[in-house]
Amino acid sequence: MNAFTDGLLERIHSTETDLSRAREDGDDFLVEVEQGELDDLRRLAAEHGVQVRTAGV
Repeated sequence: MNAFTDGLLERIHSTETDLSRAREDGDDFLVEVEQGELDDLRRLAAEHGVQVRTAGV
C-alpha cells in the first residue's frame, strides 16, 4: 500500500468509529455529518480502486 491508500483507509476507519459513537450517543446531527463524510471517503476510495472492508456501519 502507499501513503494515500493507508491514509484513506485510516480516515475511513476513524469515521466509522465516530459514526458508531454518534449513533450510541443518539446525536442525530453528528450521525448525519459522519455518514456524509463516510460516504465521501468511500466514493473517493472507489474512484481510486481502493478496496474497503465495511465494518457494518
